[in-house]
Amino acid sequence: MSGDETGVVIVDAELAEKAAPLAQRLAADGAAAKLAAKDSTLWGPDAESEASIRLSWTTLHKSSRPLIGEIEALRAELRSEGVDRVVLAGMGGSSLAPEVITATAGVPLTVLDTTDPGQVADALAGDLERTVIVVSSKSGGTVETDSHRRIFAKAFADAGIDAGRRIVVVTDPGSPFSELAEKEGYRKTFLADPHVGGRYSALTAFGLVPAGLAGADVARLLDQAASVAETLAEDAPENPAVQLAAAWGAAHEAGAEKVVLADTGSGIKGFPDWAEQLIAESTGKLGTGLLPVAVEGPDAPGFADHGKDATAVAIGAPEGAAQISVTGPLGAQFLLWEFATALVGRLIGINPFDQPDVEAAKKAARALLDDPEKLKGGEAPATVDGAVEVFGSEGVSTDGKLADVLRAFFGSVADGGYIAVQAYLDRLDDASTSLLRGEIAKRTGVQTTFGWGPRFLHSTGQYHKGGHQNGSFLQITGAVEDDLSVPDRPYTLGQLQHAQALGDGQVLAEHGRPVLRLHLTDRAAGLAELVRAVQEAAQ
Repeated sequence: MSGDETGVVIVDAELAEKAAPLAQRLAADGAAAKLAAKDSTLWGPDAESEASIRLSWTTLHKSSRPLIGEIEALRAELRSEGVDRVVLAGMGGSSLAPEVITATAGVPLTVLDTTDPGQVADALAGDLERTVIVVSSKSGGTVETDSHRRIFAKAFADAGIDAGRRIVVVTDPGSPFSELAEKEGYRKTFLADPHVGGRYSALTAFGLVPAGLAGADVARLLDQAASVAETLAEDAPENPAVQLAAAWGAAHEAGAEKVVLADTGSGIKGFPDWAEQLIAESTGKLGTGLLPVAVEGPDAPGFADHGKDATAVAIGAPEGAAQISVTGPLGAQFLLWEFATALVGRLIGINPFDQPDVEAAKKAARALLDDPEKLKGGEAPATVDGAVEVFGSEGVSTDGKLADVLRAFFGSVADGGYIAVQAYLDRLDDASTSLLRGEIAKRTGVQTTFGWGPRFLHSTGQYHKGGHQNGSFLQITGAVEDDLSVPDRPYTLGQLQHAQALGDGQVLAEHGRPVLRLHLTDRAAGLAELVRAVQEAAQ
C-alpha cells in the first residue's frame, strides 16, 4: 500500500522471520475476515459471550455516517449563539481519541480526564459564556465524569447561564445517563453504538462528537478508515493488521512483552497515548499481555536503547531503533491498530474485550471515600525529606534520604520488569513531572512508563494488575491548595483524587507489587527535589 494509506513495515529481519509463521497461521485460520464479519468465536468459548457484543467497531466507517450531519447541525447552532469553546468530560476511551483527533487537526478542545482541583478550576476559569461541555460516559456512573458534570452545571447556574442548554451528552442507549439527560433537559444526547467497548470507540459518537463540535473534519476520519477496511479484512500474510499482530505475537513469545511507541514524524499528535489504552487494556490479563510504553520520540530512553524485553514501534517512517513502523492517516490507523490488537489477542490466548481487573481500584477508592477519617491521613510518612513525604508498601525500603529511598527502589526492580510512574497531579500546571519518565529510564536502564492519575486507571491500570506481574510503582501525589466541592456529593475533588491514589496503591500492594508513594507538600519545590534525588540515586 502507498504511504498515504496504511502500511506496516517490519524493519528487523530477525523479527520478520519469527513473525512469518504467525502471519501464515492467522491467514490460514481466516481470522481477519472472521473479525471483519464479527465472528465472536475467534478467542475461544470463554470469551464468546463478551465478544458477541463488542465487535461493531469493525464497521463504524459505515455505521457512524449518520452522526456527521447531527454534529454539524449542532455545531452550527452553538456557533450562532456565540458558543465556540468545547470542554470534554470523559475518561479513557471517551477522552483519548477526541484528544488525538483535535490535536492532529489543530483545533482547540479542553479535555477533562482528571480529578485534580487545579486543572478543573483552570477549565472553569475559561469563558463560560462561550462554553459547551460534552459529558461522555457509557452509563453516566463514572465518578470523575459525573463530578465534572455536577461542577459545571453549578458553575453555569451561578453565572446565570441555562446549564441544560450547555450540556451535551454522549452515552449508550437506555443507560441511566440517557434518562438523566432527558430529565434534566440537556441540550442534546448522542447515543453511541452499545456494541463497542470504550477503547475501540474512536469512530463512534464518543470520538466523533466532541472532536466534530470542536471543528475537526470527522467525516474525513471515516473516509480514511473506509479506505483500508477491505484490506484489513483480507486473509493474507500481507494484511497490515495481520503483519502487526504477528510481529507483536512473535516478539512476545521471545520475551519482548513490552511495546515501546514513538512518533517519527507521522503528523498525528499524541497517538501513543491512545494506542497505550487499546493495547494495555485489551491484552494485559491472565498474567500475560503487551505493556505499551509511550515515549517522547525515537531518540528517547527505552526506545533508542531498548533491550530484549521490548519491541520498538514507530508511528511514521522507520527511524533509529524501530523494529516495526506503521504509516498512514489517523482514521486508517485507528482501524488498523484495533484489528491488530484483536488479532494478537487470539495469538496470545486472551479475551481482548474484557477488563477484569479495572474495578478493584474503583472499589478501593470508594471504600476510602466512605471512611473520611482514614482518608484524612491516619497514615504517617515513613520519611520526610524537604517537601517530600515518603510512604512505602510492605517490603519497600523507606530508610534514609529521598535519594537513598529511590536508589533502593530502582535497585529492587525485577529482572525484565518495569517502573510505572503515576502522577496524581495537574497535567497542565505540573506538566514537567512527565520528564521523570525519561530521566528514570535513562539512569536505570529499565523500561519506564508514565501516567497521569486517575487517567491511567482507565488505560494501563488493567495491565498493572492483570498483565505480567513484574512492575514497580512510583506514585506521586501533591498537596491541594484550593479544593473544589462536588455538588451534592460528600467529598471534594481533592479527596477523590487522594482516594484514587491510595486505592490503586492498595490494590497493587495486594498483588504483591512494590509501591512507593511520594507526596509533595509543596508541588513546585517537591518536584525539583524529586528530580535531583532521581539523578543522585542513579549515580
